[in-house]
Amino acid sequence: MRPEQQYIDLYAQAEALLRNHSAEPLNRLRARAFADFERLGFPTRRQEDCKYTDVAKAFEPDYGMNLKRLPIPVNPYEVFKCDVPNMSTSLFFVVNDAFYSATSYELRATSKEKEEKELVARSSSLVADNGVILGNFHDYPELVEQYLGTLADTSQDGLTAFNTAFAQDGVLLYVPKGVIVEKPIQLINILRSDVPLLVNRRVLIVLEDGAQARLLVCDHTMDEVNFLATQVIEVFAGRDSVFDLYELEETHTGTTRLSNLYVRQEAGSNVLLNGMTLTNGTTRNTTRVLLAGENASLDLCGMAIADQNQHVDNRTVVDHAVPSCASRQLFKYVLDDHATGAFAGLVLVRPGAQHTDARQTNRNLCATRDARMYTQPQLEIYADDVKCSHGATVGQLDDQALFYMRQRGIPLREARLLLMFAFVNEVVDTIRLDALKDRLHLLVEKRFRGELGKCRDCKATCNNFQDAKLVP
Repeated sequence: MRPEQQYIDLYAQAEALLRNHSAEPLNRLRARAFADFERLGFPTRRQEDCKYTDVAKAFEPDYGMNLKRLPIPVNPYEVFKCDVPNMSTSLFFVVNDAFYSATSYELRATSKEKEEKELVARSSSLVADNGVILGNFHDYPELVEQYLGTLADTSQDGLTAFNTAFAQDGVLLYVPKGVIVEKPIQLINILRSDVPLLVNRRVLIVLEDGAQARLLVCDHTMDEVNFLATQVIEVFAGRDSVFDLYELEETHTGTTRLSNLYVRQEAGSNVLLNGMTLTNGTTRNTTRVLLAGENASLDLCGMAIADQNQHVDNRTVVDHAVPSCASRQLFKYVLDDHATGAFAGLVLVRPGAQHTDARQTNRNLCATRDARMYTQPQLEIYADDVKCSHGATVGQLDDQALFYMRQRGIPLREARLLLMFAFVNEVVDTIRLDALKDRLHLLVEKRFRGELGKCRDCKATCNNFQDAKLVP
């Protein structure tokens, strides 16, 4: 039986249940999305876009789904504690695919004043004095409906269609015109279940003209069972807005993460996207950015550290639709043991998009002969006055550098660690938040030493089922 069939049957049996426990904006998209899913099915390796990751195979196991939206017995504020430098963020949680609402912090976002606000009592969503919203789709149906699904086209992608057909709620971040969110926002996705579980997360981010915000999204697991997480994020960056989105994955080898990120940038907007995979099972990230307004700029970065049989696949599409826009891509992988990495990046320069400046770089380090890296940088250019470049490298640690360091008394293990750390450091340094940059330096070092998942008093499982050290 095709993996699609079990979900087609499930939808037929549980459509009313889905609708009764879902936000109305998602219900309005559901029927069309399901029809698209029936037509498209899951992406397979026969398709060029998914030649390195068999998405359909990930759905073959029998996963549970919390269609009745039963509350999960966990307080993430009690179980999620890490001994890393305090970034002083506004902290929020998503448990599986539901916004956690027991206790939340108010956004410290001001455009006229910089007075800090105190801890806010229990609420399912938050509204700052200046109109900044962070909450679930249920509470803001009219605002969500204006934007939801306008970038994430279900007719073109079977995974997006599946997520839209089965997602029941989502997280909304809305920043009004001219508002600057001073304090970074941190959204923790926690996977919690006693049985194998499938979750469908949805995120909608809207920055109006001149708005500014920084969002860090972290993925963690609490239980050593298999998880499958689909995720669709839509980002609308208005004219002259500034937005940073950092995604950090620290799960375990039984987790499959399939994420589609859609971004639209208006004139003069500045967006930084940085996705970092430290521990995982199978990860497939697709990022599609439309530069729709002149003088928009994009920095798109990614980093993956993988060992054992872990798999990390990143695909990017940057669409230069208008003149005078700039995009810079930098992706780096460090692969050990039998790990597999893949990168496919397309820069599309449309007719008339003159004065485009686009750069794409993918550099990869295979620490063993059994590690595999597949890279496919691409340029598709239909304008003649542009600056576009792309390049990719795959190699191993520099033996001469190792010899030089050992001659000066540095042990082999420490020399390997230092070289690997220096290799990925370029991606970490693109982070425009000093506290987060310092934290990532620490986490990367802990990852290379095999020390993730050992934070004092933290009950989350942030590492593999068994400890692994990338540096022997």
